Amino acid sequence: MRRCTYFALITGALCLFFGQASLAQSAPADSSSQLNAFNNSLALFYGSMGKQSPLFNGTDYSFYGPSIKGTAYYSEVKAFTPANIYYDRVLFTGVPMLYDIYTDQVVVLLYNHFTKFALVKQKVTSFDFLDHHFINIDADSLANNTIIRSGFYDELYKGKLQVLAKRSKNIQNSGNSESYFNLQTEYYIRKNNIYYSISGKGSLLAVLKDRKKDLQQYIRTNEIKYNKDPEEAMVKIASYYDHLTK
Repeated sequence: MRRCTYFALITGALCLFFGQASLAQSAPADSSSQLNAFNNSLALFYGSMGKQSPLFNGTDYSFYGPSIKGTAYYSEVKAFTPANIYYDRVLFTGVPMLYDIYTDQVVVLLYNHFTKFALVKQKVTSFDFLDHHFINIDADSLANNTIIRSGFYDELYKGKLQVLAKRSKNIQNSGNSESYFNLQTEYYIRKNNIYYSISGKGSLLAVLKDRKKDLQQYIRTNEIKYNKDPEEAMVKIASYYDHLTK
């Protein structure tokens, strides 16, 4: 059972940047320089505001046991990595974090370099992590919504249209009774404040049917291969649709 740990909420925006692109959670004996850089970065990050200043409310977090193969984390990154988090109306930069997509939690590291805790989900408006922008959607606040569920979504494109990816993992059992994390990705597009589920090029063009012929020509001319890279294709098609309807 995870114990609730209470921290207060910070009163100002923190503007620190880590020099490293990734902070190792642990390091082997021959990578002491990486570990030192990690420790120094954390000392700078937390020392600038004092041990009582993280001011978060959250719950203790524990890593998964070795009995489940793979990881529960976005992009398989199980190392605390600097991110920008908009939390309770305050922007924090350079925060060492993990994104657990199995439980849909933002996990951060406390100043003691050991204690891990999950931020209060309702207070996380958005975060920038590994060059992706994630937003928190409250499904109950949406009008005319029948398909979007609450949680963090990877915002692939935002214009008049919005393209979202919902990345999640579940636990599957293999034939030899081993358990493993299984990745699932669902895509959505918002048009006129209504969300639609996108299962392929056909369903995308059906949502954008008012410009379907123009989009089909654009896809042929630019040799866009939807099945090869659906995310890149959706972004290009959505951007061109916005261009046509501006």
